[in-house]
Amino acid sequence: MSFVIKRGLSSLVPPKVANPAGLGAAKDAVRMARIAKFYERLPKGAAPDRATGGLLGRYQARYMGKNPSAAPIWHVIFGLMAIGYGFEYYFHLRHHKNNAH
Repeated sequence: MSFVIKRGLSSLVPPKVANPAGLGAAKDAVRMARIAKFYERLPKGAAPDRATGGLLGRYQARYMGKNPSAAPIWHVIFGLMAIGYGFEYYFHLRHHKNNAH
C-alpha cells in the first residue's frame, strides 16, 4: 500500500485502538469491547434531511435547497425597489402637504 492510502486508513481508527500491543492484553479486552460496541452503534449512511420550520426555513428549503436558483437575488432587488418607491412616495407627499392651495 502506498503512504497516502495507509494515511487515509489510519485517520479512520483512533491511534490507541489501532495499537497492536493493546489488543492482546486482558485488561484492555473490556475496553476494546466497549470501543467496538460504540463504533457498531454509530449511524451509517447519509444524515437524514431535517424538517424546516418557519417562514425563513421554508424559503431556504424552496429556493436554496437541493435545487438552488437566482430567485432570492431578484426578490432582494424588487424588495429594495418597492421600499425605495415607498420612501419616495411618502417624502414627496410630505413635501407637498402644506402647498395644497
